[in-house]
Amino acid sequence: MDIGISFIQIAVALSLIFMILACIEVGSNDAANLVNAVFGARVLSRKRAVFIAGIFVVLGATFASPVMDTIRREIFDIHMMSDVYLVSIFLSSYLVNTLLLYAYSAYGIPVSTTATLVFSIAGGAYGVTGTLESIQWQKLQSIITAIFISIFFSSFASFLIQKFFRKFISHGSQDPKKIAVHGPWISSLIIMGLLWYMLIKGMNLINPDDFASWCREIGLGEFGFMLVLWLALSAFIGFSLFILGEKACKYLFHVTCLLGVACMSFAFGQNDLANCASPGVASLLVYLKGVESGSSFQIPMWGLFACGFLIFLGMRTKRAQRVTRAEVNTASQHSKVKLYAPRWCLVLGKFISQNMASPSKKQSKKLKSLTSKRNDRGKKIHYDTLRASVILSVSASVIAFASSLGLPISTTYVSFASVISTGWADKVFAKGSSELKVGRSIWVISCWFIAAILAALITALVAMIISKWMTWGISLILLINYVLRRFFKNASDEHEKLYHQKKKKIKQLKEEEFEDDQGEDIYDD
Repeated sequence: MDIGISFIQIAVALSLIFMILACIEVGSNDAANLVNAVFGARVLSRKRAVFIAGIFVVLGATFASPVMDTIRREIFDIHMMSDVYLVSIFLSSYLVNTLLLYAYSAYGIPVSTTATLVFSIAGGAYGVTGTLESIQWQKLQSIITAIFISIFFSSFASFLIQKFFRKFISHGSQDPKKIAVHGPWISSLIIMGLLWYMLIKGMNLINPDDFASWCREIGLGEFGFMLVLWLALSAFIGFSLFILGEKACKYLFHVTCLLGVACMSFAFGQNDLANCASPGVASLLVYLKGVESGSSFQIPMWGLFACGFLIFLGMRTKRAQRVTRAEVNTASQHSKVKLYAPRWCLVLGKFISQNMASPSKKQSKKLKSLTSKRNDRGKKIHYDTLRASVILSVSASVIAFASSLGLPISTTYVSFASVISTGWADKVFAKGSSELKVGRSIWVISCWFIAAILAALITALVAMIISKWMTWGISLILLINYVLRRFFKNASDEHEKLYHQKKKKIKQLKEEEFEDDQGEDIYDD
């Protein structure tokens, strides 16, 4: 009995330590995706974009619901678990997930913490019990289905909406005349999507059902209320553009980009905090109150603030910058980019780009001028501000819609799908490094499946070792974790030098570089 108590104390202490590390790793990968659109459009430098997004992540986390779901989405049957089994599962999920996130971020690959956590916990449950009956397969299936549907819907909606908006505002959303005519109603639709997202996903104090009831009480209904609000907002924006003139037209979609980053970041802090904290909180709950104590635990506000601040610190790491750079380049409107994809992805990418992304002669002329776009400082503009706004608003709307149905989805996967689909609508995969861009997209999506499989299998093995060998098992896994972390750091640094290293002839490449938030010059093509 003493050995068991000693083991649980050690496991809980380590879980709380790894909770800190998990917050940082989530910031370096998941949260890094929040700034991709606004940075790719050169609305802000990455340093400023991260700072603004970080503020709203911290605010969202601080004012998140203090009552946290510790047994994530009922992935396993808690009644089949002992206290030793539970702390083994939660510690194992941290050990595996932090390493996976570290490795993926080091190579610039976005991955979902939600998905890896779910599969880790499922694998851990099997590892400690040795039976598949401990896993709630129906719940797991619903999560997987929701993720696939959300990715498909985000891709489909982003493609159609981007195509539709491009009929009114072509590749050059800085044209004052076009923006004066079409900007008000387009920007209003974008803002409406973001407001709906904040209502459903971001603001836990507002109940969507209560909002729907209120809309019916005033005689409009939800659709009628949103229609009236859209018309009023369009009129206000149109009047503002008329009064303020061309300068306001130039920055209209800059404003929608910044609003999108603020909304996405606030909601991310509100809802995705549980991905970082729930295993650690659950372990502490098991230690303090036992297995049957319940599945929720109240966290003080200072604890929520601390977790949000740690996520913000993770967003400032070099690994986060690699994730941002790679995703921005993958669907960049520029012809030449620097990316990595294995050979089989390049072969498949070449086939797809040649057969599905070939532009017409008219589109080729547009693409030729599009690929030379740079800002006043000579930095590449990877997206225009209209496309960046569509990426943020569609991602937000899809996430909000899924949340209203109670479906768990991944912010990372939805956002990446929107980036790629808007790029496909704009024909950015039609020339230049098209096979590399498509190949990279295939590689990233393949890595999502690999991450889920690895999370389940490795966590099952780790949880089994820890539950059987206890303290000795923890020591062994910590040693392996450290060795692998050092290996991935060294290997990813070599990978960085090989595919993104600054060349010797700086003057010839000066126009191709951009500064990261640490002041280093890193080339993006």
